[in-house]
Amino acid sequence: RPVAVKRIRAELAHDANFVALFVEEARVCAGIVHPNIVQIHDFGDDGGRYFLVMEWIEGCSLARYLSGLREMGSLPPWQLMAGVTLEALKALGAAHERTGPEGALQPVYHRDVTPQNILLSVNGVVKLTDFGLARAMDRARMTAPEIIKGKVGYLAPELTRAEGPTPQSDIYALGVVLWQALAGRKLFEGKDDIDIFVAASRGEVPPINELRPDVPREFALIVERALARDPDDRFSAAAQMERVIAKLLR
Repeated sequence: RPVAVKRIRAELAHDANFVALFVEEARVCAGIVHPNIVQIHDFGDDGGRYFLVMEWIEGCSLARYLSGLREMGSLPPWQLMAGVTLEALKALGAAHERTGPEGALQPVYHRDVTPQNILLSVNGVVKLTDFGLARAMDRARMTAPEIIKGKVGYLAPELTRAEGPTPQSDIYALGVVLWQALAGRKLFEGKDDIDIFVAASRGEVPPINELRPDVPREFALIVERALARDPDDRFSAAAQMERVIAKLLR
């Protein structure tokens, strides 16, 4: 069967932190088996260069799909984005609810939920990939604590204050993905990463209804709740947000 081989580029093969993250990705993903998560089949070392053998997804990323729509002057139907979000939440729920061999909870937070890491297969299945920035709760930090992980525009406000990741921070990142897909533009903008970082830290989100009047108020409220500045005001778990969206779609 076809597979994807992901390996460390030669110039990064001697970067201890980068190698540690790559090995961590293999370790973490091997422990999460779910139909909405890209599976790891094998892991090895080819002359000092580590590689992952991964499930091949025939299709494209959400980023490429949205880019194609923009080129045609179009935006995705809200129902389609609700369905994509629903499937991505199933993947996040599986990672957040991961348990160890003895049944103890060992959650994994993705920390890099972006359109590039959400894959759309030709058979209609949504897959979440690239847990390279994930950190299991039973592991020490892989890099210095002052390093911000994840793409700046998708950071939950609390992560800009160097607080630890939670299910709510992953939900927030998915909320950013959803808002941007519906709006057809970036949520937090600036001339450089510092400007975007400051905007993300403020967490000021325009109501999606102002940009997409066709989006039902019930769904707009779901988007707003996922993007609440205070983590306590967001959904308590990916499964909770999943149930709310499923009920709306029904």
